[in-house]
Parts: sequence; structure tokens; C-alpha cells
Amino acid sequence: MSKRIDPRVRVVYGRLWQYVIPHKLVGFIAVFCMAATALVEAGLVALLAPLTDETLVAKNLETSQWIPYAFFITFILRGLAGFGTELSLGWIGRRVISDLRRHVFAKLLTLPMRFFDNQAAGPLLSRMSYNVEMVAESVTSVVTIAVRDVLTVIAAFAVMLWFSPKLTIFIAILFPVVAFLVRLLGIAFRRYSNRIQDTIGEVTQVTDEVVRGNWVVKAFGGYRYERERFDDADGRNFRQNMKLINVRSAGTAVTQIVFGLGIALVIAMAARESVEGRLSAGEFIAFFSAMTWMLQPVRRITNVNATLQRGVAGADSLFAVIDEEDEVDGGSYENDRVRGDVSFDDVHFSYGDNDGPVIDGISIDVPAGSTLAIVGHSGSGKSTLVSLLPRFYDPDRGAIRIDGVGIEEFRLESLRRNISLVSLAVMLFNDSSRANLTYGGEYTEEQILDAADAAHVMDFVRDLPDGLDTSVGERGSLLSGGQRQRVAIGRALLKDAPVLILDEATSALDTQSERRIQDALSNLMKDRTTLVIAHRLSTVEGADRIIVLDAGRIVESGTHAELLAQGGHYAGLYRMQFADEPQDG
Repeated sequence: MSKRIDPRVRVVYGRLWQYVIPHKLVGFIAVFCMAATALVEAGLVALLAPLTDETLVAKNLETSQWIPYAFFITFILRGLAGFGTELSLGWIGRRVISDLRRHVFAKLLTLPMRFFDNQAAGPLLSRMSYNVEMVAESVTSVVTIAVRDVLTVIAAFAVMLWFSPKLTIFIAILFPVVAFLVRLLGIAFRRYSNRIQDTIGEVTQVTDEVVRGNWVVKAFGGYRYERERFDDADGRNFRQNMKLINVRSAGTAVTQIVFGLGIALVIAMAARESVEGRLSAGEFIAFFSAMTWMLQPVRRITNVNATLQRGVAGADSLFAVIDEEDEVDGGSYENDRVRGDVSFDDVHFSYGDNDGPVIDGISIDVPAGSTLAIVGHSGSGKSTLVSLLPRFYDPDRGAIRIDGVGIEEFRLESLRRNISLVSLAVMLFNDSSRANLTYGGEYTEEQILDAADAAHVMDFVRDLPDGLDTSVGERGSLLSGGQRQRVAIGRALLKDAPVLILDEATSALDTQSERRIQDALSNLMKDRTTLVIAHRLSTVEGADRIIVLDAGRIVESGTHAELLAQGGHYAGLYRMQFADEPQDG
């Protein structure tokens, strides 16, 4: 039988069981309770023979006085065994869900940026919710069927053999037919289960985009477009579910028909056995009850393949995430606070093998405590260049060093501890301003208030109901763009790292706020190595050095005055921006 099982299913299910094995003690309790349930129900069916023969046929109340007590005790035992089964299996199922989710979530924290570049958020969220639930259902359902239902069928066969071996052998002939049907339907179950999980990911993706970008939908009138997108995704999910339901229902119906034919033939043979005196009325009732009692477990055994295949498909998608390569963290060098000498030496980088170079042979030295401004048109590689420094991506060729040590030699935690980042795309978590300011570290109240004050966060949190402890909403939705930016700047101020990256850090601020933030940033940038990406060239005029990027290359380098005097790219950008900006008066 094992040779017929898809090797991939064995491998995936074997991995799933690694999440069950740590809870084997509770599993033993579940198995014991399920075995007890099967035995108790077998006893219940067997009691029908003396009930019928002694009470209903012979009408002998003296010899049947014990039967009501036996039934009552049997039902008590059945209730206790059922309670133990449901409780223990439910506990195992929820533990498997919790362990899997934590494992996948922990993996998401260590995956490289390239993984997220190639993955939509919807399917990932679907795996964390829908797929994990399907996996847990698969584990608990298969355990229930493999133990309780199989034992129930065995117990039912034992009762039937006790009362009529001849009829039991006839019933047993039907099982190879049922087994063939199960195998025939398994391929379809697996195929449709995979497709259902894909369509669930599409539904989640569309919903996530509408929730996060609802202002775009409203501003540009995308109601009809989004409804059509959702209807298409939901329609595909509906159709795949219906195909699975059709296959499963057809399998159940055919199985019932096969058993119906068998039952009809059994009744005919049992009537002959009864007429010939080899089967009493009570024995026939007990035999027939055992046979019908067996039908429900057999039906579940028939359908277990659908649950199994759905769980295997879900587990496969989860293990695909778990098996992804982590960020490369092979360095061993640690330094709690570097001086801040940064150098790029002939650095090349592209996002894919088929893509052109985004960074094409850049070499630049940034002495400790100095400020390097990086300017250029959109798509010139500015943000990509600074993202290489904290190793969000690794260069294809060349070397990046801090204090003369290659960044790949640092432990990632140590490297990133020395770098603060404030970017254009501000990421705030659904927590308080205080929690977002102190994210990733532990600080005193004085340090928090000083940083919040320096970043002008206190200007707006003083008016909030709970001050710094007021929730900022999902992605900071309860704050304005400028307020979110100030919190991000305060977070960098609080971290106090020797290397600072400012990627359009003041772009979301109004002029008045920008002037105040520039003061705070000027204080922050003192004695720190700072890499500044700026769209407004007026904000980088005081940089120690400015480089102009074009198509991933440095085309100009110098101070603000030197670059203006050259009359090249920088001067053109400056004149263009100066002409676009309104003049005072």
C-alpha cells in the first residue's frame, strides 16, 4: 500500500508529524480515548442482541433487568471518552497551528529582501491564515480517522463476526472496491486543493490592496475596477471549491451506492439465515446495527484523502517558505560602535540575472563624521546604493567597508546596530508613538523625551489623549505624513548610531516643519557619517561632498559650489528645481 502513496505526500506529511511528536503524551491520551470510544460503541451495539431477544421477543423481564443499567453506564463511558478525544485532539491541533505559524513568522524575519521583492503580500498572508488551518485540520482529522474510525470499523467487524461470520465475509468483499474509489479520487483532491489555495491568495491580495490603498480607490474612482477584480478572484475560488465539492460528493455518493447494494444483499442472505434458524432476531438486529454503524466511519475514511491532500498542499506551501534560504550572515566581526569610515570600491549590483546593472562600478570614500549627499534623477540608483550598506542586498561585485572591514565580515546584528535609517517610505507599527520611537531598543524616559523633543514629535503628541502612549493606527494612519516622518526621525535620533542614512527624510514635511527638523538633523549629523539622498537640492548644499548618479554611475562629484561652477548635471538639476520653486515676495 505504501508504494502507491505519492512520495511527495509521504515526505510532506512526515515533516508535518515533526510538529505533532513533541505533544506525544497528549497524543497517547487521544489514542486511548478514541480506542475506548470504539470499544464502548461496539459494546453498545452488542447489547442490542439481548435487548431484542430477551425483552422484545421472549418478554422475559427478570433476565433483562440489567440491560437498562448497562446502556446507561455505556453512554456515560462513551461521553467521557468522547470528551477526552475532542479535548486532546483539539489541543494538539491548536498547538500545531501555533507552532507552524511561529515557525513561518520567524522565517519571515530572516528572509532576504529579494524574497519579498518577488512575493505578493496576499499569498503570504493566506499561508499564515488559511493554509495553516487546513494543515491542522488535516493532522487532527487524519489522526481521528486513522485511530478512532479504523478502530470503530475493526470493532464493528468483530461484532459482526461474533454473530455471523458468513455475512461478515461477504461484507468484507466490498472494501477493495471502496479502496479503489479512494485512490481514484485522490489525484483530483490534490489538484483542486492546490488551486483553491492559490485563489485564496488572490482574494487576500486584492482585499489587502484595497484596505491599504483605499484613498487611491476613492480619489480615482476605482470602485468598479476593484469590484470586478475581487469578483474575478472570488469567482475562481468558488469554481475550484465547487469542483472539489463535486468530486468529494461524487465519491461519497458512489460509496453509498456500493454499500447500499451490499446491504440489500446482506438483508436477503440474513433473511435466509434467520428462516433456517442460524440467526436469531436479536443477533440480526445487532449484526445489522454494527454494519450500519460502520458506514459513517467508512465514509470518513473514504473522504480522508480530500482532507489529507488539502493539508499536504497547504503544508507544501508553508514548507516552501520555511525552506527558503535565510539572509547570509556568515560574518563573525562585532563592534558596538564603529568610527564610521565608509568606502565603496568598484561596486556593481543588479536585481536579477536578466536585468541591467542598477549600480555600475561605484567607488567612493566617506570619511568618518562627514556627510555625503547623493542626488540624481529617479531610477539613477540612489536608494539602491545606500541599501547595500546595511546589507539589505549584497553587491554582485566589489567591496563595501566600514572602518576598513568588509561589511560581509560583520555579524548582521552588529552591522545594523551601527546604522540608523530614515526613509521616504515611513513604516510605523500599529502601536503607540512611544513604542515606535523605541522600536528595537530599550531607553530611559529622559532619552525618549529628548529624542521626541528634538524631532518635534512632542509638538503634536502633547495634544493627543494619551500623549506618547496614544496609538498611531495601522501604518501610522492616524498621523499626518509629516508627523509620521518626525516619529521616524525621532527613532533614528534615539538609536544614536554612528552611521546615518537619510533617504528623502524630510520630503513629507511642510516648509516650517522641515526647517525645525533640519535643525534636529544637523545636531544628529555632527560627528556621524551621513549618507543623504535628497530630492530638494537646497537641503544638501552644506554636505561635505555631493555625488551625482546617472544610470548607476557617478557622473559628477564635488561640493555644492564646485558642482555649480562646473555647469554639468548638478547645475542643470539645480536650475530646474530653482525655476520650479516659487520665490519669496
